[in-house]
Formats: sequence, C-alpha cells, structure tokens
Amino acid sequence: MNPETAGEKFQQLVSIMARLRAPDGCPWDREQTFDSIKPYTLEETYEVLQAIDQRDWPELAQELGDFMLQAVFYAQMASEQNLFRIEDALDAINQKLIRRHPHVFGEDTAESAKEVLKIWGEVKASEKRDKGKAAEGLLSGVPRALPSLVEAQQIASRAAGVGFDWENPEQVIEKLHEELAEFAEARRTASQDSLEDEMGDMLFVLVNLARFVKVDPEQALRRTNAKFRSRWSHIETRLAEENRKPQDATIEEMETLWQEAKRK
Repeated sequence: MNPETAGEKFQQLVSIMARLRAPDGCPWDREQTFDSIKPYTLEETYEVLQAIDQRDWPELAQELGDFMLQAVFYAQMASEQNLFRIEDALDAINQKLIRRHPHVFGEDTAESAKEVLKIWGEVKASEKRDKGKAAEGLLSGVPRALPSLVEAQQIASRAAGVGFDWENPEQVIEKLHEELAEFAEARRTASQDSLEDEMGDMLFVLVNLARFVKVDPEQALRRTNAKFRSRWSHIETRLAEENRKPQDATIEEMETLWQEAKRK
C-alpha cells in the first residue's frame, strides 16, 4: 500500500467521524466527551495487546483500526472546540520523530540501541528546556495515571539512567530476598498497611529484576495469565466429562489435572 492510498483512507476515517458528530449524525457519537471516551481508549489498547499476544494478525488489523479511531474521535472533538485539528497532532508526531532521530535525519550517529536511547533522552531534555521545564524533577514526566506496573518500569528506568541502580542482577535478587524477609516479618507483627507497603516493595524490586534481565514484566505476567487460563480450562473440561465442576473436586484431583495440562 503506497502512502497516498493510506492517506486517502485515513482522510476517509476523519470524514466519517466528522459526519457522525454532525448535528444530523449519530446521537451516541454526538453525546460523547473527552472524558466519556477514555474508558474505550483503554479497552481498545488492551484489545490490541491481546491480538498481538495471540499472534492473530487479521484481528490485529481490525483492532488497530479501532485504536486509530480513538485518536480521530478526540481530534474531532478538539476541532469542534477550536482547540486543535488532527493535522496538528500528525504534524506534532512527525516533527518529534524527526527531531528525536538526528542519527537518521541529521548528522549524528548511533551504532546501538543504547546510544539511540541516550540521544532520545538528550533531545527530550533539550525540548523541555526550550519549554521552560528545565526545573522539573527527573520523575515529573512519568504520568501518575499509568498502570502501576508500567509506572514502576518508567520510574526505575529513569532513576537507573542517572546512575541510581544496582550493578548486576545478583544484587537485585539479594534485595528481593531482603524484601521477602521483611514481608514475612510484617505478617507476624505489622498492620495491613505495612503489609501493603512490603508487598509494594517486593513488586518494585521484581520490576527492577525484569529490567536487568531484559524482560517486560507486563508481558511476562500476561503470558502467565494466559497460561493459567489455558490450564484452568483443561481442568474444567476434564471435570465436565464426568458431569462435575471444580467445586465438586478435591484439591488433589485438580492438581493432578493441572499437571496433566502442564504436560500437554
């Protein structure tokens, strides 16, 4: 598909959205606001991730269309309020990509992904200075609205970027054992609030361990969730063959079926 064709189809999506929001358009679409659309944006994001996890490429094409609709929806509402247009959003990302890739579009060089990230950070810092944001703290750019696991990843990465970090994974594992011991002690002596604090500490250390071994903790947990779903489905299916449900089985029976699913 050439850029012209893609551009024409994108413009068609923009025109359809404008028609839906018109006075004689769709009553539901006309009623929506920036805030009312937010839950759908989150939902569509996770559906994109699910299609990727399942390697369902036709489904991913569909979900990416839904995902792009979210951006067009927001831009249409902004245009109606004379805030900005979709062209402004597209121009902003185009210019940002060019500006933050001087090793591609300029005269800088970068031979590794690490060097690219260094350049990206330097350009980003320069952009903030130009906007008068140089006095902001290191973590101020990490949105508090992020899911906590993603927020922890970004916080840890930024702190590590300025040298506040362990030297190797073994040190992180040692810290994890320390946090486990503190959690065990909190179970015996502390309040529920303290237990929550200690649990959070353990999770934060695990996020850092994942960073050291180059594993995305969000993706790792999603894979484990999918694995659990599959094995649990096997338990239910096998019990259903005997006209039984999990609540009718003993833990030993379910464990046997779990191991059976694992072998498969």
